Amino acid sequence: MTRGIKHRKNKKKGSKKEGGSSSSLAPEIPAKVWQPGVDKLEEGEELQCDPSAYNSLHAFHIGWPCLSFDILHDSLGLVRTEFPHTVYFMAGTQAEKPSWNSIGIFKVSNISGKRREPLPKLQTDDSGMDGEDSDSDDDDDDSEDEDVAHGPSLQLRKVAHQGCINRIRSMPQNPHICAAWADTGNVQVWDLSSHLNALAETETEGVQGVAAVFTQDPLHIFKHKDEGYAIDWSLLVPGRLVSGDCGNSIYLWEPTSGGTWNVDNAPFTGHTASVEDLQWSPTEPHVLASCSVDGNIAIWDIRLGKSPAASFKAHNADVNVISWNRLASCMLASGSDDGTISIRDLRLLKEGDSLVAHFEYHKHPITSIEWSPHEASSLAVSSADNQLTIWDLSLEKDEEEEAEFKAKTKEQVNAPQDLPPQLLFIHQGQKDLKELHWHAQIPGMIVSTAADGFNILMPSNIQSTLPSDGPL
Repeated sequence: MTRGIKHRKNKKKGSKKEGGSSSSLAPEIPAKVWQPGVDKLEEGEELQCDPSAYNSLHAFHIGWPCLSFDILHDSLGLVRTEFPHTVYFMAGTQAEKPSWNSIGIFKVSNISGKRREPLPKLQTDDSGMDGEDSDSDDDDDDSEDEDVAHGPSLQLRKVAHQGCINRIRSMPQNPHICAAWADTGNVQVWDLSSHLNALAETETEGVQGVAAVFTQDPLHIFKHKDEGYAIDWSLLVPGRLVSGDCGNSIYLWEPTSGGTWNVDNAPFTGHTASVEDLQWSPTEPHVLASCSVDGNIAIWDIRLGKSPAASFKAHNADVNVISWNRLASCMLASGSDDGTISIRDLRLLKEGDSLVAHFEYHKHPITSIEWSPHEASSLAVSSADNQLTIWDLSLEKDEEEEAEFKAKTKEQVNAPQDLPPQLLFIHQGQKDLKELHWHAQIPGMIVSTAADGFNILMPSNIQSTLPSDGPL
């Protein structure tokens, strides 16, 4: 398991220009695909972002690093495809002192981007946020419109929180309600409606400096015997919550009519080590999945007692994260401490072998995994190797297409043979990646958090614009 977050350190940066030369007489250097984790950078070199690979790419931070965050459902439109975009978030900090922590509630507006064009134009960002796609030597950015030139705007409010926040999740049915797992062993439920309303009423005059910290009491507190990370709200029963700790216990929270929760003091037990992640079924209100440091995934039915209905060995190392596919509810993805990713068809559990895909691309622990809310075959993964990868399980190796591509490029670019054909995109540039989420209302948008802040990205080769018709 990999959990802690390293605080940022300043270091000198060099500059590397790929195949560039100011002289037309210079020999032409064949292009090469640079492989993360395989190819090494020489001293003083750094990778440069190619803006044409993204429809949108921006970076920002809210002060202290955040191990966990959530994207909030809003009323701005169910399927939004036109720039600029506005996104609401909540996140939990990892401050140096327990009393310095807070829950950040923030709005990022005027998120600029571009339609896919034959000659992509570079974007600038001088708003105080770091626009990754502005870091280029091309000066042809004078034609950008005024909105793009101003860049995104960040508006931030903070609620004081005692202790670092290991994980935070917003209730799907009531996004202003969130649950936060603290390193103190407390799971707290908060009502952040006043802060979200204040952000919604303001325009672009965001808090760019130090934001005021508000003090309020949580709606409910439950003390685990150990700290933990696993927590999830039910998609089907508003207010139903589960939390799991490092002592292998899982607790069920049921909402009451008085705006509080009844937490069953008798935990669900079945794992022999820390419970790392929990996911409710997207189609069955009484069923959930858990994963553990013991290498197992368990399926639970809360009507059938405190033991798992099924349990199986999922990886040869700690299982750090799981994601239950909301569009194809039979599919469960998992990521391990050994860097492997596994996909299982739960319909095959009774037959003994439910594994339908297994990838060993990442060489460091998987820190986050999530299915796309718009494409049933796509998922995104983050790893301690500082890579965010996007996968499409529907892709297969196409010899004819590869031959056509080689003919067009005169074989100057050859994809590495060991790359899985399902690997659709690799995003880099963040240090110590911890968590990612797709935006359910903006197709193709992914947000990630790391030790050095947040990234908002929309890869140009993800062309999804409408959600699928329904579950498979």
